[in-house]
Amino acid sequence: MDPGEFISWLENQQVNRIINVIQNHHTYSPSYKHFNGTNHFERLAAMRDYHVSENGWKDIAQNFTTFPDGTIGTGRHIQVIPAGIKGKNAHGICIEHLGNFDAGNDSMTSAQKETIILINAALCKKFGLKPSIDTIVYHHWFDLVTGELVGGGINTKSCPGTDFFGGNTIDDAKRNFIPLIEDKLREIPEIVPPEHKPVRFYYHITRANLNVRSGPGTNYQKTGVAYKGSVLPVYEVFNPWFKVDLSGSWVSKKFGLFIGEAVINTDSLNVRSGPGTTYPILEKVKKGEKYFIYEVDCEWSKIAINDRWIKNDFIIMSTPIPEET
Repeated sequence: MDPGEFISWLENQQVNRIINVIQNHHTYSPSYKHFNGTNHFERLAAMRDYHVSENGWKDIAQNFTTFPDGTIGTGRHIQVIPAGIKGKNAHGICIEHLGNFDAGNDSMTSAQKETIILINAALCKKFGLKPSIDTIVYHHWFDLVTGELVGGGINTKSCPGTDFFGGNTIDDAKRNFIPLIEDKLREIPEIVPPEHKPVRFYYHITRANLNVRSGPGTNYQKTGVAYKGSVLPVYEVFNPWFKVDLSGSWVSKKFGLFIGEAVINTDSLNVRSGPGTTYPILEKVKKGEKYFIYEVDCEWSKIAINDRWIKNDFIIMSTPIPEET
């Protein structure tokens, strides 16, 4: 797709999982020398073959690929969780930019540069994200083993390149990349949903390949699949079925967890390995960030499937966990 086609295509996509982060990667190899202007699908097929045969993944890692001529190719379906950054995949979109953008290698074309800015801005618009280093991330910032945000170091990749929009550090992104996306975002028309309805709660899928149907029952047509690890907004309940988008997609409630959502209401909040101050601090979260709530234990809330807990005094519960449905 060219950028205009991509915008039109994206507006019409129904996405039944929560997206809150956009990953930026470079392919490193293939690089510009492997692209001749006409072999887009050949390059995508080769990457997919490598990811499946060498890495053992089910499909190509990325949801989208940008090319030196400014076009965009699709990969994993946008509904499918990518294989991009450990700890940032469940609610992420992965974009690979074809090229080697480490210093001294490929010099990014103006066409690809414009497309990279546009695709990040368009995805922010689609999913209601404010461009920042929390919503738009580089692979280089994350430890390859733990998935921890370390900002770079020995156990990280250079991806998306040491010369990607002036550098690959967090400060480089703040200074050189995020402002370009903010400017482009203002040029993209608002996407007005056909219907406004509040989210009642969220549903975390715990079974692989849960069928999505056009109505609340197995007699309705199968329209897609919800993948394990996805979090879906629930708008209506017709037991034992949940309506998970405004166009009328439904899933069974038998194969997931009911969860809520909260907003951090203090400048910096400790995340601990258990519900109490005696448990070790794992990381810190920032004011305004949103987290899904999986469990509440007295004064503490669990913000992930694994043991990551925050103090209730410093959050605002925007969507409570339902007691019954």
